[in-house]
Amino acid sequence: MSGILAMILAGGEGSRLYPLTSTRTKPAVPFGGNYRLVDFALNNFVNADLMKIYVLTQFKSQSLNIHLRKAWRLSGISNRFIEPIPAQQRVNKNWYSGTADAIYQNARFIEKSAPDHVCIFGSDHIYKMDVQQMVEFHKEKQGSLTVAAIRVLKSEAYHFGIIEIDEEGRMIGFEEKPKVEDAKTIPGDPEHVLASMGNYIFKSDVLLKELYEDAKDEDSSHDFGKDIIGKLYPKGDVFIYKLSDNYIEGEPKTAYWRDVGTIDSYWDAHMDLIADDTPFSLYNKKWPLHTYHPPLPPATFRDTSDTVSDVSKSLIGAGSYINGAKIENSILGFRSHLCKGVVVKDSVFLGNAKIGAGSRLYKVILDKNVEIAPGTVIGENLEEDRKHFTVSDNGVVVIAKNTRVGF
Repeated sequence: MSGILAMILAGGEGSRLYPLTSTRTKPAVPFGGNYRLVDFALNNFVNADLMKIYVLTQFKSQSLNIHLRKAWRLSGISNRFIEPIPAQQRVNKNWYSGTADAIYQNARFIEKSAPDHVCIFGSDHIYKMDVQQMVEFHKEKQGSLTVAAIRVLKSEAYHFGIIEIDEEGRMIGFEEKPKVEDAKTIPGDPEHVLASMGNYIFKSDVLLKELYEDAKDEDSSHDFGKDIIGKLYPKGDVFIYKLSDNYIEGEPKTAYWRDVGTIDSYWDAHMDLIADDTPFSLYNKKWPLHTYHPPLPPATFRDTSDTVSDVSKSLIGAGSYINGAKIENSILGFRSHLCKGVVVKDSVFLGNAKIGAGSRLYKVILDKNVEIAPGTVIGENLEEDRKHFTVSDNGVVVIAKNTRVGF
């Protein structure tokens, strides 16, 4: 696998995740109590022993860079690296104008490494994939490009690039974010479409040729989905790798992939982690999920003289202190401090939260460093909550980083 170079696109602004992205890039958004979104893409490569990785950053990248330095720094190992590359305007005075332009502006790293194949993956989805299996499929097909794909509901087609394939897995049709009524469904399955995951493996020479040609095209939006794929697939050597064909020991046979581009989908993905029959497990020893763990003690649970701590169907981060509180169906990140009589249900804390005695929180996302005054109620009166906080279409209340509520 020495001829494989990975380039992770981690510059997403993530405007639909606001206010979680008000101070950080989307791939740096915390997830699941311990992790950042970027960790899942990186684990897919590291667990597959593919260790030549550039991470391309752009918007509000400071917290992402700090996380990469703490969690993913490789040193002293020849030809194995995970290296953040900030947008540097080396080619022109513009920021990245599309996914293809991001790679084009960093094409010198491909040329310097001289790999046989280049993996270009996004960094803001929740899933597991043994990338080495996709590489092997790509080499076997001897195509110019292999695109990872997953089956999604036709009603969601307008979010994705929609693919048609022949019996050999060759792409014979592609449309970027079509209208739902126009989306081509999977033969024999009128309820689903085959969607691009935004993960690609290119032959290196083909990629460089397409990037330089696309950069000269003034009418191009310089995006892989909108521009590059549409030009390549009619040549007959673009193939599709289905995530459902990827096997990881200890994982369910049903492929799980979650786009967490909105507050509602971000909350839904957290609820998946604590479902009775979770489709995405954090506990597979065969596929460890690496990240940065701060030096904190285990979570502590105490009862008061008249209140018992009660925790069910929840994940509680290290350094948390639960003092006579009730927590149900929730995920609490590092250093969550809940006082006597607090009730938390269907909620997600990103870390370092302080909840005053007697407060009730329902279907709430707290960003880091939020302090809630005693007796505060959030999530039970959405009209009132909208006056002070962000409330999603499905009624998830989001409280921004460093907010003090009720003081």
